[in-house]
Amino acid sequence: MELPALGSTGARVAVLCLGLLPLGARAQVVAASPAAWTLHAQSTFVDQMHPGFDAPYSGTNSLDPREDWAHTVSLTLFMGHTLWPGASLYYDPEVTQGQGLSNTTGIAGFPNGEGSRASSVTPQYDTARLFVRQVVNLGGASAKVEDDQNQVAGTQDLDRLTFTLGKMSAGDVFDTNAYSHDARTQFLNWALVDDGAWDYPADAKGYTGGATVEWTQGARTLRYGIFMEPKDANGLPLDDRIDRAYGQALEGEQRYATGGRPGALRALVFWNRAHMGSYQDALDGPVPPDVTLSRQYRSKTGAGLNWEQEVADGVGLFARAGFDDGHTETWAYTEIDRTASAGVSAAGTRWGRPDDTLGVAGVANGLSPLHREYLAAGGYGFIVGDGRLSYEPEEILETYYNLRPAKGLAVALDYQFVSNPGYNRDRGPVNVLAVRIHLEY
Repeated sequence: MELPALGSTGARVAVLCLGLLPLGARAQVVAASPAAWTLHAQSTFVDQMHPGFDAPYSGTNSLDPREDWAHTVSLTLFMGHTLWPGASLYYDPEVTQGQGLSNTTGIAGFPNGEGSRASSVTPQYDTARLFVRQVVNLGGASAKVEDDQNQVAGTQDLDRLTFTLGKMSAGDVFDTNAYSHDARTQFLNWALVDDGAWDYPADAKGYTGGATVEWTQGARTLRYGIFMEPKDANGLPLDDRIDRAYGQALEGEQRYATGGRPGALRALVFWNRAHMGSYQDALDGPVPPDVTLSRQYRSKTGAGLNWEQEVADGVGLFARAGFDDGHTETWAYTEIDRTASAGVSAAGTRWGRPDDTLGVAGVANGLSPLHREYLAAGGYGFIVGDGRLSYEPEEILETYYNLRPAKGLAVALDYQFVSNPGYNRDRGPVNVLAVRIHLEY
């Protein structure tokens, strides 16, 4: 089978995926029926601004206190093809352009979840995903699977094993939430899209190579994944020392019904190893401290809880809480060591617009004592750092209204109030306004 020209990481993952297939199965890749395809596309435009705000001082990674505007654009194709019963190959080419406010720095719970993917003033191509997924049915009732992004239509048993191998996002499998997990259609803030304290393995665009296995028995699922880490903090190249750099995640999910309405509770633990610096070693070194000077292969651990519950037709509540040990530098996601969030999402049925959505949520983010001390001493991470710090937890309120004027089109107005941006009570508060236009094909 010939694949389109890919970036180096995508090509390596493709070779790995196909190389691990049995010889007979590889022959079926060529012979698979052309009818067993899925093809979708999305494009998302986010225009965001904040007025000027009070800031007596700024540092290298501070949010610019002057009025600022920024935009991001992404275009993604979602292609999938059945290889043999239960197995499919998926390929998602993606083009992005733009940047977040202040070059995506200054707020740990950053207000544009598309800001990590779009990091250039010119369009950039990336292989967002290239993976093989195998479902092994174990019995129980059969359920229909609808055609969707990265999902070929078919059926599967309620009891099953699911194996995924290739390039993906760790968030495709872990820490999902029906009401708060997609910056393209739901809340924009990073700390509401995912558990902010989970420094999940990813390159600068949010993707990585890895493997996952999911064991589903009725209303329960146990998931395990192992993923590649970036070579540098918030970098694009992935570390090929996979014997020393990797991120692992284990999650248990319990689905249930209360009063006939569905809900789910997920518990996540993670263990990352990467070439990270130590805050304590940095504080023991030259002044101002530089965590990058103490880098060696180290571990970071943490855990999180994730809850969702439908409470009325089209109305759902959700909450997350998480922490990490906070001893090593932030490596892949964002500078949050403690987080708690909660919110509500409501369809517009009650005011005669059932396809619209209104969301309201709040999140509080915090740092470990060592992380605080490091920033207060003039240290910098890759997202926050004002040169000094009067520490307070970062508190964010977000509300959005998603208007659907036509099938496949959503236009959202979004407002975020950020208190203590970058954990600094000397700066802000900040009001962030956004318009998001999302198309699905």
